Amino acid sequence: MESAINKVVLSGCAGADAEIRTLANNQKLARVSMAVNEYFKNAMGEEVKKTQWFSLTFWNAKADEAIEQIKKGTRFSIEGRLQTNHYEAKDGTKRFSTEIVVNELNVPTFEVAN
Repeated sequence: MESAINKVVLSGCAGADAEIRTLANNQKLARVSMAVNEYFKNAMGEEVKKTQWFSLTFWNAKADEAIEQIKKGTRFSIEGRLQTNHYEAKDGTKRFSTEIVVNELNVPTFEVAN
């Protein structure tokens, strides 16, 4: 049997402060959106910026890290895995959402030179 890999690596900026909540089973869940910009030249040679948004989910200790370190505009990188969820909307239609469950968070710190 072949082994499968579900790994995502992203670097970008937070669209808002990370939000945390504690669930009934005492688990912590933090969520934040990440903007990742891609630059390319179109057919006319003009530089174009395309922004993609990703939903990130942090659990327990990683949720605490996210709350402490991620504020709107923070540049950071993550490693995680894709997870697709489904639910029924109020109108009865089936909806899907895809998020990235984060297992590694890296927020670079910059030292100011004297």
